[in-house]
Amino acid sequence: EGHFVKSNSEAVSVHGIISDAAFFYSHLKRTMEKPKRLYFDIETSPNIGFFWTAGYKQNIDYSNIIREREIICICYKWEGSRQVHSLQWDGKQSDKKMLIDFMDVMKEADEMIGHNGDKFDLAWIRTRCLFHRIPMFPSYRTIDTLKVSRSKFRFNSNRLNYIADYLGVGNKHHTTFDLWRKIVLDKSDSAMKKMVAYCKQDVKLLERVFIELAPHVEPKTHHGVLAGQDRGSCPHCGSVAGLHRRRLTSTPTGLLKAQYSCVKCNRWHTKTYKGE
Repeated sequence: EGHFVKSNSEAVSVHGIISDAAFFYSHLKRTMEKPKRLYFDIETSPNIGFFWTAGYKQNIDYSNIIREREIICICYKWEGSRQVHSLQWDGKQSDKKMLIDFMDVMKEADEMIGHNGDKFDLAWIRTRCLFHRIPMFPSYRTIDTLKVSRSKFRFNSNRLNYIADYLGVGNKHHTTFDLWRKIVLDKSDSAMKKMVAYCKQDVKLLERVFIELAPHVEPKTHHGVLAGQDRGSCPHCGSVAGLHRRRLTSTPTGLLKAQYSCVKCNRWHTKTYKGE
């Protein structure tokens, strides 16, 4: 009482401040419950075009493309949930509505995990969003299990199916190129169901593989801070108890670094050592 907004611009400004505060509060409330980690995978259609001969080392110019490739489906799940969700292109085989819907999913994620997700899945999604003029964040916090497998291990193959089989956590569903033909050319509903099931299985495998690789992955997010703890908490799970200093090292510039193990999540993390 006694306070008045004198102009429409001031009303918009006040409304913006309230909206920003409400967004921050809802985000803080959510992260204090549990950080959200998103596992995702996509399946794509091939380009369709004219070509004169078939065989190896053929040069097919982009001007020969008569129909651009698109994203057929996106499957995803949240860590800790058993449900695997799916989105697919519409009856006209357009991926626009699916991508708009997935943007709402992506903005809720603290971390996104994919196998070759940075170079393939996320790049595909960004390219198709650019085509449809769908806004995206400039960057997302991601963990790419393909990059982890190449940089940390020496598998005979870095394919998701091989790593999953090697670790004994499952296998991909078998498919052939004929499945893509039936979806793209025949618009087969049964083939689409098989494709979605194939993609969902990949997401399940992705999560199982990441769980096995996770002890070797440095934290990308400090979940303790997101949950309202201080920076001394475990960045993986937010625990403040059961942190044991295992090793003390020094950088070339003389900065002390301590490596800790967490009893709660059995993960390791490194932080600057300031004495205890």
